[in-house]
This record gives sequence, structure tokens and C-alpha cells, in this order.
Amino acid sequence: MKSCNCSPYLLPLILMVLCLSVDVRSQLTTDFYAQSCPNVLKIVRREVMNALEKEMRMAASLLRLHFHDCFVNGCDGSILLDGSDGEKFAFPNVNSVRGFEVVDSIKTALENACSGTVSCADILAIAARDAVLLSGGPSWRVLLGRRDGLAANQTGANINLPAPFDPIDTIKQKFEAVGLDNTDVVALSGAHTVGQARCLLFKSRFAGTVDPTLDADMAADLQSLCAQSSDDNATAALDRNSVDVFDNHYFKNLQSQRGLLASDQGLFSSDEGVAATKDLVDAYSSDGKLFFSDFANAMIKMGNASPLTGSAGEIRKNCRAVN
Repeated sequence: MKSCNCSPYLLPLILMVLCLSVDVRSQLTTDFYAQSCPNVLKIVRREVMNALEKEMRMAASLLRLHFHDCFVNGCDGSILLDGSDGEKFAFPNVNSVRGFEVVDSIKTALENACSGTVSCADILAIAARDAVLLSGGPSWRVLLGRRDGLAANQTGANINLPAPFDPIDTIKQKFEAVGLDNTDVVALSGAHTVGQARCLLFKSRFAGTVDPTLDADMAADLQSLCAQSSDDNATAALDRNSVDVFDNHYFKNLQSQRGLLASDQGLFSSDEGVAATKDLVDAYSSDGKLFFSDFANAMIKMGNASPLTGSAGEIRKNCRAVN
């Protein structure tokens, strides 16, 4: 074995870097509230169950809130803040994101159990997991310990959030900006196995010439639906024929040119998709367990996007406003 000729100053530096790296990874933990709010998971699960009993579509809405929160300022609950300059009124969110009343109910229940303890950002992370699980999807151990941001970022929401009109290369870049890779792009796109989208977001696919990557029968159905909506707010299921169940049917739709949004179908049919994402679509279509596993891992990674921890930010009393 060769002896080390390292500088005597180098080893302490290496150890310091390693310690800092461990500290960063350990800031969020699965047992963060074990002492301060031991029933947090039960309370959130109960409220999410109540919401889904009233409307199964709420599962997709809660999942989307967490996603749209983490892509702007990191996972800091900023999407929940009210105000005309809030993220709620950014183009990707206005008249689209929903579920705020469910978050309010969860926050009220938690404040009654352990006041000033659980952040709104952590509520979003837990609720998203429970929404997926209660819809038939996978579970995962949610990392906790986030604190809430002090300001919304409407400009960031307009720029950073993936759009249904974005080409696949642009979507990949937006995912990379928050530390997510190609596998995460396709796995998280699979969240569109639940939920709905407005005509505004897909009518361009059959305005004039019908998109050749859109199934003809589906195009005819969508044209009829949207023709009856003067405000473009009529909705269609993102996962045709499997509306409220979290499964891998979404990927089977893409193989049959039945992806609702251009960005969905692009994962399978576009030149960029063929080069980077089509193989994963095929894999998830044939192996639901693989999709569930990769989706859970991607959600954990996304939930680690620039969280506020320690003394940064705050624990909001009301998720809609800073203290």
C-alpha cells in the first residue's frame, strides 16, 4: 500500500466537507415530528381521506400543489400564499391549481394538535404522498423538516414550471434545474394518470389541422367537448379510461397516441422523446411495479428541492399568509 503524502492541512478540510455534506442530507428526516407532533401523519391521512371521499379528483389536485410548489423557490409552501402577486395567479396556476381548502383543513387540525409545529410545506409533501397512496399508487417515507417561505414568486412560477406546450428538451431543462433527471421526468409525468385538464391546454392540438400524434377518435371527442365550452374551461381526463386510479395506464395511452397534452404525448412521439424518454414510457407501460418504484424515488428527490430548514423561513400559522 502506498503511503499518503497529503498535506497535513488537507485531511481536516476533507473531513469538514464530508461533515457538511452529511449535514445537508440529514436536514430532512422521516421522524422529524416524532416528539413535537407524533400524530402528524395520522392527522394528514384522515383529512386527505375525507377530501377524497367527497371528490376523487382532489388526489390529483393535492399532488399537483406539491409539484408546483417545489419547482418555484424550492419546496417552501409559497404556492399557498394569497395575494394578487402570488404564485396562484401565475399562468400555469390561475384557474387551475386547487385544493387550498383541504390544506386549510389539514393545517387547522394540526394547529389544534400541536400548534406552531408543522410547516405548510411539509403538509403539502405528506398530502401528496397520501393522495397517491389512496388512489391506488405507491407509498414512500416522506422526508420532513421543511420550513415555510416568506414570499411568493409569481415570475418564477411563470418561468420555471413545465408547461403543456413545452417541447421535451425544455421540460428536461426545467427538471434539471431542480436536480431531476430523465427518469424523473417520465416517472413524474406519470402523475397524469389521475386528474383533468382544461380545453385551453390542449385545444391547439386540433385547431385547424389535427395533431398527427393524436388518435383520430380521441381528437373528435375532444373537439366536441371543447366546442360546447365558450370559456375553454371544460375538462377532459388526463388518463383516458382510467380517470381516478393511480396506475400505469397513462403510459399505455401514450403508446396508442392518446396522451391528452402535447407534452405528454411528446414523451413517446416527438423526436426529442424518441431520443430521451420513449424507452422509459415503454418500460413503465409493461411494468407497473417499476413505474411505482421510480415514481416514489422521484417524489422523494423532488421533495428535496432547496428546502428551507433550521432557522430559515418560518412555521406559518395560516398557510395562506406569512405570520
